[in-house]
Amino acid sequence: GRPKSSWATMLLQRATSARAARRVVSGAARLRAQCYSTSLADVELAAPQPAPLCALLEEEQAMAEAASRFARERVGPVVQSMDEAGKMEADVIDGLFEHGLMGIEIAEEHGGCGATFTAACLVVEELAKVDPAVSVMVDIHNTIINNCVSRWASPELQREWLPRLASDTLGSFCLSEAGSGSDAFALRCAARRDGDDYLLSGEKLWISNSAEAGVFLVMANAAPEKGHRGITCFVVPREAAGLRVGPKEDKLGIRASSTGNLIFEGCRIPKDSMLGPPGAGFKVAMSTLDGGRIGIAAQALGIARAALETATHYAQTRKTFDAPIAKHQAVQFLLADMAVRYEAAMLLTHRAANLKDAKAPYTKEAAMAKLAASEAATANAHACIQVLGGMGYVTEMPAERYYRDARITEIYEGTSEIQRLVIAGQLLKEMPA
Repeated sequence: GRPKSSWATMLLQRATSARAARRVVSGAARLRAQCYSTSLADVELAAPQPAPLCALLEEEQAMAEAASRFARERVGPVVQSMDEAGKMEADVIDGLFEHGLMGIEIAEEHGGCGATFTAACLVVEELAKVDPAVSVMVDIHNTIINNCVSRWASPELQREWLPRLASDTLGSFCLSEAGSGSDAFALRCAARRDGDDYLLSGEKLWISNSAEAGVFLVMANAAPEKGHRGITCFVVPREAAGLRVGPKEDKLGIRASSTGNLIFEGCRIPKDSMLGPPGAGFKVAMSTLDGGRIGIAAQALGIARAALETATHYAQTRKTFDAPIAKHQAVQFLLADMAVRYEAAMLLTHRAANLKDAKAPYTKEAAMAKLAASEAATANAHACIQVLGGMGYVTEMPAERYYRDARITEIYEGTSEIQRLVIAGQLLKEMPA
């Protein structure tokens, strides 16, 4: 079988068997579910329970530590060169697979770790502290692609793709088009039935992981007359005839993360390569995007935390008027606000992730987490440059890259304006007049 990753070896040393480790995870999930579904009367009678927002499973903590170590040792030395070149190093991608960081939630029977969604978010945050470009690649692969295939694919497709997604094949999610961004379901990419196959025609834009992905999950309308109820999700291998991957976009931030367009010209895909039945694409996308928003919140958290740490460390070493600038009230206020933004966004993000693990509703909480974390990342990156002054504006320090990388978190996986609409819509349902 596949060699055990370094973090998995550590975990196995702490558990008598994989079955025991799974009991820990499932037991924690049951506890979280109980915490979120218990009535007030039950709370008054029940024994005190650990707060689910604050306590991490041993497995989750181990994965976060493994991701942090990988980021420092394997990603840190090449962050600046990848940013300047606008290209992801193949060695980084290979290392992520080797260390078990690309199949976090995939079941062990398919070669994955069988860990929690919360663990995936912790990994995303730790990687983002060093390089948000690497982080978003891992985020999309774990929280969107792997979850989508695990939940919606047929048993045959799962056996075909999940082992590959856990071991060596990067995935990409293809929804956006020229005329369908925030209005995601105005898409025009079409799927026409041809015998036992479908022929895909159209173009997808702003597709992350486009340059490196070996498989694409593509939303296309198989019944345009039914509107969004005709949208269907197809699994499309990179080598499929009729698929062309366009050039990469030259971006402001997360430059090492590839973003490009896909052109489908009669791309023939077997009907058995659908996720869910025909017309299920709307449900597939919406359920996937809710989880994906939490993943982007985790990425934004990593940026916010990195900016806070950089500013705090610099403020204690840079001196003016014979004292570290950290002694000046104006700088202390900046640092305090940065810390509050990070902690508040972190709690919202962990709560949303825990709700998803507990299989409780989390649409509103995911939008809240994404909104708060992305705006915290942008604000903290701005404040970090302010603390560093001129040093924050040069590439010698990472502050200017935080600033460039943070901005996209308020745009992709739903803009901040869309998140506010989602939150308000859920509130109006919960609090009718």
